[in-house]
Amino acid sequence: MLFLIARGLALGFTAGMLPGPLQTYLIQTTLTQGWRKSLILVISPLLTDAPLILLTLFVLAQFPPQFIRLIQIVGGLFVLWLARAAWLSFRSAALPGADGAPLLTTRQVLTRAVLINFLSPGPYIFWGTVNGPLLMQGLRDSVFHGVAFLIAFYGTFIAILIAFVLTFDRIRSLDPRILRALLLLVTLLLLVFGLSLIGQGVGVV
Repeated sequence: MLFLIARGLALGFTAGMLPGPLQTYLIQTTLTQGWRKSLILVISPLLTDAPLILLTLFVLAQFPPQFIRLIQIVGGLFVLWLARAAWLSFRSAALPGADGAPLLTTRQVLTRAVLINFLSPGPYIFWGTVNGPLLMQGLRDSVFHGVAFLIAFYGTFIAILIAFVLTFDRIRSLDPRILRALLLLVTLLLLVFGLSLIGQGVGVV
């Protein structure tokens, strides 16, 4: 069991620290909406991964490779839509929520994060090739072992996301020019992620 817990901790840290659409969206939302609206995003993997785990372990193997390609293309288009929203925030004279500018609702923020998870191929591939086999290994030993692996993984993953939210919320107090520069960087990252997903889906990357 200690092996599974150690792997869960390591994989959770890796999943949290590796740059991806969810982490980038979390940073963008924290910079523009503040920690109170963004903190809800850390639970989005818990909302989406349960059906993804079942789909990956028991159903996805029955689908042709084109299924993943379709997910990549649709996910890429959605991330490009988020990049457009980030670009509009960058161009705005005032950040959302400042000087009367509108804030997103908690439901809107969480819904976008859930869609990112569902439309990104990363979770499907991750659970299909890395986490899934480890979880099955733990469940073969006992349910307790499988649960211990999940707690280690998600505990570490969510802790990393919370650290991102708190860190970038503090950055909001910096010079507005620095904040806008960070928003531009986030916009470019979302653009790169979106185009790369589409490129993988159509087979040019």
